[in-house]
This record gives sequence, structure tokens and C-alpha cells, in this order.
Amino acid sequence: MSLEMIFVLVMIIAMLTALLLELARPDMVVFSVVVIFLITGLLTPEEVLKGFSNQGMLTIALLFIVAGAVQKHGIIDQVMKQWLNKSKSVRGSMFRFFLPIPFFSAFLNNTPIVVAFTPVIKNWCEERGIAPSKFLIPLSYVTILGGTITLMGTSTNLVVHGMLLDFGLEGFSLFQLAIVGIPITMIGLLYLFTFGYQLLPNHLGFREQVTADSKEYIAEMTVQQGFPYINQSVQRAGLRELNGLYLIEIIRGKERISPVRSTTIIQEGDRLIFTGLISTIADLQNTKGLALETGSDLELEDLKNGNTQLVEAVVSHQSTLLDKSIKQSQFRSRFDAGVLAVHRNNERIKSKVGDIVLRPGDALLLLAGSDFIRNYQQSSDFYVVSSLATPTSLNDSRKKGWFSIGLLVSMILLVTIGWLSMFKAMTLAVFLLIVTKMITPEEAKKYIQFNVLLLIASAFGVGAAMTKSGLAAWMAKGLLSLGQPLGIIAILLLIYLLTNIFTELITNSAAAVLMLPIGLELATSLNVPYMGFAVIISIAASASFITPIGYQTNLIVYGPGGYKFKDYVKVGTPLSIIVMFVTVVIVNFVWF
Repeated sequence: MSLEMIFVLVMIIAMLTALLLELARPDMVVFSVVVIFLITGLLTPEEVLKGFSNQGMLTIALLFIVAGAVQKHGIIDQVMKQWLNKSKSVRGSMFRFFLPIPFFSAFLNNTPIVVAFTPVIKNWCEERGIAPSKFLIPLSYVTILGGTITLMGTSTNLVVHGMLLDFGLEGFSLFQLAIVGIPITMIGLLYLFTFGYQLLPNHLGFREQVTADSKEYIAEMTVQQGFPYINQSVQRAGLRELNGLYLIEIIRGKERISPVRSTTIIQEGDRLIFTGLISTIADLQNTKGLALETGSDLELEDLKNGNTQLVEAVVSHQSTLLDKSIKQSQFRSRFDAGVLAVHRNNERIKSKVGDIVLRPGDALLLLAGSDFIRNYQQSSDFYVVSSLATPTSLNDSRKKGWFSIGLLVSMILLVTIGWLSMFKAMTLAVFLLIVTKMITPEEAKKYIQFNVLLLIASAFGVGAAMTKSGLAAWMAKGLLSLGQPLGIIAILLLIYLLTNIFTELITNSAAAVLMLPIGLELATSLNVPYMGFAVIISIAASASFITPIGYQTNLIVYGPGGYKFKDYVKVGTPLSIIVMFVTVVIVNFVWF
């Protein structure tokens, strides 16, 4: 190994470690490595910038906008609700709901589909007393499988396609991946309806957990005559900065004051409603003139009034709230909402709410203003925003919704018959959406997940460094010496396993970018078609079922489904093994 190869290998190991330990946001970790390669002269500015102008990466940006426009008008949500309600049994509803999902995920980005359907499924399940955990992991898995059917089904396929074009090779056609995608989707659905269904947990949904634990969330104190701060502000009374507690509401006769501001005046007889770490309420009992109401009949649901509602929100990968405590992010003033509790790994974090540093996938229980859902339904800060009271729907014009869907279908047809490339079709679609005022330029910008694009573009730089330094060829040689005595099937299994391990531990796009140069070197060494390795890597990088962190859709349903990490391992491991063997057998039969 040369010094250059050793340096690149050390940097990649450091990058993987940082991603695994979540030392910073994934896009910033990978971007930092590319900056180091640039500063040390390993990559030229042109090589670094190549990822940012890659056709596959830019197509993903355009697809975010198109998918956002389709989701905005809520047509698919409404149709699926009606479709669900026609079935009488749980299995029948599951079968009815999941059959169309692969079709949607084959032509739309997976993330918006799961974001749109998670609240629909949760509310539908909870209205019928069914555990949402029986539906939400399958929702994520089915969208992942459906995304392997077409070139545009997932960002991973477009990234590999863009890299192939950069290497001067022919990329994927629109339905080339369907050779593998359709069989693994059918087998995956069969598994989830039978054996997988038995393995799915029967967890309480977030709403049921909240109802069951409501006494842990709220405490009530009454302001008596001896309270020294009567007719003074909340700030002056020292009730703004409490030890793990948050003054969420004041009940004054028939009047309810919420949210409580620092300038709100306290009066004798006020009922002060606190939430947060209720076990620390004893600290307040020592305050003269405050009496704890131990026999309070107030429930968490009673905090809602005409101006407030209980809301569940799931923190996204690209949220501006990450790596900051709730207090540091000034959550209350930014969103006009109070954080009652944070759930992580299906467990409530029992510490001072203001001191909790948020991570992607955290489920927040909020007491928010009546317009919170409307304002933040499409916010990049949250994956899912849904009321714990009643289902919400977006009230846009049905005509606009059908126009957006019709436009997407038209573009797919133009790509299928070869009149337009995927990039040109999506560029035209976005142009027409803006010209016809289906979406505004501001909305288009909001739909783009810039952190995902930075991650992908930066990962291209890492891939270029692996190729340029000779590390990709060295690793391919090592895999070849290991697998060649056992035959091509063994080599394909090794490539699949390595890619799949990377995607479970880091991210799907980064895994694909790291592995494709190795796959292309193997194809050259074996003198076999490169396309088989490209397909194997695309499928393996997408097929993330064993952990919630490898694929965004798994993380989106993590909190709302009330799942634990082991649930993904239990349900996802058999599916991952099935998909691996089916993929390897088909690729070997078709391309080798």
C-alpha cells in the first residue's frame, strides 16, 4: 500500500467511526473528509465540485420538489384513507393498503411517502384499537422495496446511475432495476403478510402511551393568599426557569391562559399547571403560598382548549434543532409550542426537558397553538407532525392535486418511451409546477433536503479519492482473492454483504458511493459486465431493514410506532437475508 492509500483508508475509517457514533450530522462528517482531501491536495477543486454538478444528484433535488408538490395537495392520502376503510379485517386492511404502496414508491421519493402515510396509518389504527406498530415498520420496508423497481424510486439508484455516467459508462434505464426490484418486492410483501406479521410487536401508540402516563406529565398547584408574588409577572416570581419543570398553563376561573408568557401576571386563586420532570415538583412545595393539588382530576387531554392542541412531531435528519438543547434552540418562542416530553427508543427521557439535546427520530409531545400543524406540516425540522386529537389533512384544491399527479405520470411516460432523460423530465416538471403556480419558488426551496444533497455530493468526493489513490483497486483485489476460489456467486455475496453492512451503519447513498468504485474494479479484473455489480450495489445499499438508522424511512416510523431497536433486528434480519439471496441469484442469472 502507498502512503496515499493509507491516508485515504485512515480518513474513511475515521469517517465511518464518526458516522457510527453520531459525532455530528452525517452530511457535515462526509463533507469534512472531502475538505481534508482538498486541502491536502489529494483531490483537485474540479474533482471535489464534480459531485455537486452530478446529474444523479441534481435529479434527486428535482424529485424532492415534484414529490413535495404531489404530497402538498393530499390527494394520495385521501384516496388511501377511503381504500383502507373498505376492508373489515386487520389483515385485509394491511393487504389492501400495502399493495399500491410499491407503485407509489417506484415513482416518488420514499421519504415523502412515509411522511404522508405515517399519520394516516397511526390515526386509522388508533381509531380501531389496532397497534400502529403492526403497520408502520411494514410501511417503511414496502416503500424501500418498491423504490428498487425504477431508476427514480430511490436516491441510491440515481446516485449509482450518476456515478456510472461520470465514469463514462452507460447508466440504468428507467425499468432496468425492475428485473430484481419486482421479485424482491413480491417476496418481501409475502414475508410481511405472513411470518413477518407474527414478529411485529404489539406496542402502544404514542397517543395511548400519553393517555396511560398522563399523571406523569402534569402537576397542579394553587396560588394561595400568602404567595409573595401575587399580581407580579411569571418571570419575577421565578416560575420561568425551574428545575426540570415547565409552567404550561394557568387556569383562572373559566379562563385558560396558554401558552404562559414571562410577562403573564399571577393572581390569587390561579391554578398553575406544570409539566416536565414531575418528580421534582417537591422543590416547589417549599415555596410559600403554593399548594400542591394531589387530588387533581385534570388529565393531559384537558390542557387542550380552543387555542391549543396536543401534537406529536418527529425530529428530522435535516432539522435545525439537532445538536442543541431544547432550551438553546429557543423552541418555545420559535414555534409557539411547549415541549411536554421527549420519547427516544420508545421510552420517555426522564430529565429536564430544556436540557435534552435532540437527535433525529426523537418524538416530541407538544402543547402547541391551533395553527401549528398547518405552519409546520412541510417544515424540514420535522418528519411527521400530527395531532393527538383528530386526524389532519391538507385542504388544497383537488384539481391541483390531480394536476400534479398527472404531470408526474406524463413525465414518467416521456422517460419510458425515451423522449426525455430523467433529468430533463424532472426539470420540465418543476418548471411547469412553478409556471402554473401549483407551487411557489419558496415552497420548491423548502421541499429540497439540502443536507441529503450535501451528503451525496460529498460522498462522490470520497469515492473519487478511493479511485484516484488506488484504494478501490487494492480493496477489489483483496475481495477477489477471498472470493474467486469460491466462484462468482461468493464474490457477489461478499459485495452485497459489505454494501449492506455500510448502509446499516452509515447511510444508503454513502454506502453506494463507497462501494461502486470497488465493484467496477472487480468487474474489470474478472472481465465481466459491470452492470451486474452496479445493480447488486444499488439494491444492497437500499435494502436497509435491520436498524432504524440506515434508512430515513425506518427512522421516521421509529417514534410514532413506539418501536425499540431490537424490533428492527427481529423483523428485518430474515427479510434482509431473503432479499440478499434472491438478488444475488437473479443478478448472476441475468448478467453473468
